[in-house]
Amino acid sequence: MTVATRVGAIRPDPGDPSPLRIDEALVRRMLVAFLREEARKSGHRRVVVAVSGGVDSAAVAALAAEAFGAANVTALFLPYRTSDSASGEHARLVASTFGLRLEEIDITPQIDAYLGRVGDVDRVRRGNKMARERKSIEYDRAWPDGLVLGTSNKTELLLGYGTRYGDMASDLNPVGDLYKTQLRELSILLGVPDVVVKKAPSADLWAGQTDEGELGFSYAQADLILYHLVDRRLRPSELIASGFDAPLVNQIRERVRRSHYKRVMPLIAKVSLRTVGHDFLYPRDWEAD
Repeated sequence: MTVATRVGAIRPDPGDPSPLRIDEALVRRMLVAFLREEARKSGHRRVVVAVSGGVDSAAVAALAAEAFGAANVTALFLPYRTSDSASGEHARLVASTFGLRLEEIDITPQIDAYLGRVGDVDRVRRGNKMARERKSIEYDRAWPDGLVLGTSNKTELLLGYGTRYGDMASDLNPVGDLYKTQLRELSILLGVPDVVVKKAPSADLWAGQTDEGELGFSYAQADLILYHLVDRRLRPSELIASGFDAPLVNQIRERVRRSHYKRVMPLIAKVSLRTVGHDFLYPRDWEAD
């Protein structure tokens, strides 16, 4: 069976990004409804979102303001001493655009107080500590009646490009099923400022850091490969036969495989009749009799 026969009408083409096209207006309505419905189920009316100055958090902030009203969105900007000054400028611009009051909390004192006790550390380790400190603050600011919104997109989640219990942690994530390129298109419809939409994606974990520079490939390349591998369930060999770069396809597929542990709840050893996560399973909105 040929690749074209197995995949049907849409033949994987490394030069054709059209399979990633979405109906942005429809997706916007779906995500606003998702936020309202899930918050209603758990009895929450307020949400917390960390606004970093990047496009992902800007889109989530816009969706939150639309779903709950700006007064019910706690927007946080949580810089470290090495953060790019442009991140703060863009975070404030996003907050102003969507009518949000931005609360700024410098995380430098607590990060340096802890890491200063252990000496020189790898910059990735420092970045992970920063991500977890930020999330700790988000959850503290959500107490006692708020939900923390996630800002990790589908590309980041599949590649494992995030910190467990850091930026990957949340109560609700409205954008986790949108690839980076799709989320960028949605952000335009949402009215995210152009300077934020077009800036190079960066977690701003150290000076000069960019996502694509660290990953070694562009989001556009990754998104198309991930779409065919994940959404269409094609095999790497089928993409390679259709002209996709073999080392890149295999690299991305391996990143997805190796990072799977980040996308699941912690495994619990089963020793009883019914175990959480194994056979004690209920929907999110399980209600009492």
